[in-house]
Amino acid sequence: MSDDAIRFDLPQSAIPTAWYNIQADLPRPLPAVLHPGTKQPIGPHDLAPLFPMDLILQEVSQERYIEIPEEVREIFKLWRPTPLLRARRLEKALDTPAHIYYKYEGVSPSGSHKLNTAVPQAYYNKKEGVQGLSTETGAGQWGTALAQACSFFGLECVVYMVKVSYEQKPYRAAMIRTFGASVTPSPSNTTHAGRAILAKDPNNTGSLGIAISEAVEVAATSGGKYKYALGSVLNHVLMHQTVIGQECLQQMELAGEYPDVIVAPTGGGSNFSGIALPFVHQNLTNGKHTRVLAVEPSACPSLTRGRYAYDFGDTSGMTPIVKMYTLGHDFVPPPFHAGGLRYHGMASVVCELYDQGLIEALAIPQLETFEAAVTFARSEGIVPAPEAAHGIAGVIREALHAKETGEKRVILFNLCGHGHFDMSAYNAYFANELSDYEYPQEQIDAAMANLPEVTF
Repeated sequence: MSDDAIRFDLPQSAIPTAWYNIQADLPRPLPAVLHPGTKQPIGPHDLAPLFPMDLILQEVSQERYIEIPEEVREIFKLWRPTPLLRARRLEKALDTPAHIYYKYEGVSPSGSHKLNTAVPQAYYNKKEGVQGLSTETGAGQWGTALAQACSFFGLECVVYMVKVSYEQKPYRAAMIRTFGASVTPSPSNTTHAGRAILAKDPNNTGSLGIAISEAVEVAATSGGKYKYALGSVLNHVLMHQTVIGQECLQQMELAGEYPDVIVAPTGGGSNFSGIALPFVHQNLTNGKHTRVLAVEPSACPSLTRGRYAYDFGDTSGMTPIVKMYTLGHDFVPPPFHAGGLRYHGMASVVCELYDQGLIEALAIPQLETFEAAVTFARSEGIVPAPEAAHGIAGVIREALHAKETGEKRVILFNLCGHGHFDMSAYNAYFANELSDYEYPQEQIDAAMANLPEVTF
């Protein structure tokens, strides 16, 4: 490979044939998941009303690798393998000795990494004879991906989109409808959960927790016609995303380097896990020592300021109770522009890695992330989604630190999606209409008082 190479591509034959399951390698097993009613550990039958059995078995599997169905890999060929690029122009703009690489998932048909799990989830539901899927979405990337995946397999799709994002990003909603799905701003009057929340606060701007409650209610009351699909947090979702990191391992070998640090934005954990877990596997089993940095918004700092405790995954308390770093299930975030990161909790896998000291976490304010996004766009030519910009801001901090110390540092990050439907956010940034927001400690303390009482 040339010393001045910028792009590192793989042939379609290099698309991974199996997903990597980190549960096989965790030094300490994941905490038990509890039933929301009995508050006792759940079994596969408890999840059957929401998920097909194939996904339930993946959720609890301890096997290191799980085969990817050939029909899923055939659809992956529409965009996988995705490119790895050396950000030489960004390096020059920062005047850093660091070598910066990014995996670009924005080349997928839906514009983000979310299609990596939407396709297998639609596949397994179709295989079980399900009529349709219900889901929530924040910024709309996941809703778009699931709508598209359902169109591939002839499934109906119902999407509840966080109201503030629905209003900020109207073209995401249009794209979701283009693929044949319905999309409703949440909280809505179409579910008991939505009506109850609106009765308390008619001007509620919504949250992922609220949208999850509405989507779960649709599936749970459908008489088995609908199942529920989630774009982050759950073990099988994170596992599906490991195709990203597995490809990266091959591409970094092509580049002749290995990352000293991996940086990824983190809301529920899917993007972070996709690029990081295969490298964490190398740390755990192959003697590697790559630092792994999860970047979250200061306005929704679940890892850096939340409590590691059992909590509901949704606002209304219909989902299983999971031990996670949480800001409280009734948390309603401020309407900052990274809608995909506005979640009160975090994936159990990511929480365990953080609690065991195997990864690091950092919270970055909104204005710094947009400054980083603009710097990246003007040097590398890609407008990133606001969610992805958090990772870029973390990368820039790492690169400037390398400049201060005169240290060559190889930095890898996942550019998880483009920002083509987020231009209202950029307009607000250029008009000086955005501000930073630090989530008040007193609100975090109040939310902690409402955590479910568990004795397990």
